[in-house]
Amino acid sequence: MVQIQKSFDSKEPGLYIVPTPIGNLDDMTYRAVSILQSVDMIACEDTRQTKKLLHYFNIEKPLISYHEHNKFEREEKLINLLKDGQTIALVSDAGMPIISDPGFELVRRVREEGVNVTALPGANAALTALVGSGITSGSFTFYGFLPRKKKELKEVFEELGKANHTLIFYESPHRVKHTIEVMNEVYSSDRKVVVARELTKKFEEYVYGSLDEVSLYMKSEDAELRGEFCIVLEGRLEFEDEQNNWWEELSVKEHVDHYVRQGDSPKDAIKKVAKERGQAKNKVYQAYHE
Repeated sequence: MVQIQKSFDSKEPGLYIVPTPIGNLDDMTYRAVSILQSVDMIACEDTRQTKKLLHYFNIEKPLISYHEHNKFEREEKLINLLKDGQTIALVSDAGMPIISDPGFELVRRVREEGVNVTALPGANAALTALVGSGITSGSFTFYGFLPRKKKELKEVFEELGKANHTLIFYESPHRVKHTIEVMNEVYSSDRKVVVARELTKKFEEYVYGSLDEVSLYMKSEDAELRGEFCIVLEGRLEFEDEQNNWWEELSVKEHVDHYVRQGDSPKDAIKKVAKERGQAKNKVYQAYHE
């Protein structure tokens, strides 16, 4: 059955999704502070982290842990409290709750129970990185955290590489160099990429360039590989004309030979073909030399 909820400025009990700053505490909104001051309880990932935030804004509220390892156990308790008329705020350690964090199951269950859900706008690392990247934001895919194993990582990149829009990923400081290196193996090396680090914090940094350039930089001694990372990658249509695929009737070998006859070296010809076809250079190389 369809449910209709009109929740703006509602005084009804319910669940509030409250974003918290991703670094700079001054990014907390007035409304978010007001909601945290008014609710009966706050559900959070790490009670120690949330206590620091509440202390900064002089807020004292009961806390209950809600994270990946206890979310199903906590769900029943939270649902019962909401049905008893309690008002609860859901927060994450940083940024928008539920984005690459647990919580959507709780929201779905709360809605199924007919209890109000109110989501507040606020800080989010992916969108902050996107708008600061200089890469088109007309359409994009947010993937979140990537697989750790190289084989699975390549499979994800090869599937996402078909997209003609911007791609956004989260990555850890321990894997970001490797991730950019694998991206450079799978995608055309002149695809633009931005690696954003420590957004809104003291050591905020954007590294912008082609995959080739950024991959080389990430391997250098100048690269700072600490903190939280967000990767923004240009989509296929940013560097190729999908409307003029004159080479569609050609095999990969014929496509490469076309540029060799024009005077390009096989290496440069393979690079051009990989770019035009949106394929990895190593795959074009293998097909050409079969």
